[in-house]
Parts: sequence; structure tokens; C-alpha cells
Amino acid sequence: MSETKNITTRQLVFMALMVAMQIVLSRFLSIAAWNLKIGFAFVPIVLTAIMLGPWKAGIVAALSDFLGATLFPIARYFPGFTVTAFLVGVIYGLFLYKKQNMTRIFGAVLVTEVIGALLLNTLWISMLFGSPYLPLMATRVFQCIGMGVVEILLIRILASLVPHLYTKAVG
Repeated sequence: MSETKNITTRQLVFMALMVAMQIVLSRFLSIAAWNLKIGFAFVPIVLTAIMLGPWKAGIVAALSDFLGATLFPIARYFPGFTVTAFLVGVIYGLFLYKKQNMTRIFGAVLVTEVIGALLLNTLWISMLFGSPYLPLMATRVFQCIGMGVVEILLIRILASLVPHLYTKAVG
């Protein structure tokens, strides 16, 4: 819990930049169909998780989802996606804050893809559009596998760059 105390001005500015970056990556630079989304919107959340920890990453993810959905809607706003975004940010932070080895990276991606993308977001899409849950999940498995591989590779690269970026960004 100590990571949430005393947010510095640099950390606050960094979080705001990550919110803005996530909105741009999610709303304008990703490929989205009604049940599939492919893009790099996870990068700002992962950077926040690595640099600032789980709670701040969760806040950035939830705020990004809420602001992105209300300012640039793809469909009507649904709070379930914001809950999922918060959980994904927290999970990334729990796995990646202060320790980024391949086991933790793989674990973070596996848990976020299965819980966030596959189970929860499929449930929200099913509820929102009235589609049957299990057939919808079957179509989303391939997206999760593909994005999982991309996430593992990119997070590994980001984790090697973070020590150099950290002192300049939030240190």
C-alpha cells in the first residue's frame, strides 16, 4: 500500500501522459471490431505498472477507459470494461513492479489475457450485444493468443528500457 502514498508531481504528470497515450492508442491506433480489438493500448498501462506499481497502473487504466469511452465512444459506455481495465492494471503491477523477469512477464500476460480479455471482456460483450457467451469466447481465444505473444515480446523490450527511463520520468 505504501506505493499509493505521496504521489509526486512527476508521477502525476507521468500518469496523465500515460492516460493520454492509452486513449490515443486505444481509440485511434487500434483495429476494433465489435468483439475483437488489436492494438498496443496495453503499453502505457504496462509502463505505469513497471514504474509506479499496481494501484497507480489500475487508476491509469480505469481512468483511460472511462475518459476514452466517454470522449471517443466506440459503443455505449459500459462500466464493466472500466472494472476490467482497473483489474488488468493492478495485475500487471502485481507481477511487474520492481521485478521483470520472463516468468513474471509470462504470468502477467497469461493472467491479464485469460481473466481480462477472455473471461471478463467476453462477458461484457455478451451482455452488451446479447451474444451467446461460449461461442463468442471461442472466437476471442485466437485474439488472446496472438495479443499474448505480442505483449510478451513488447513487455520484455520495455522492461529492459525502463531502468533508463525511470530516473528521467518519475525518479
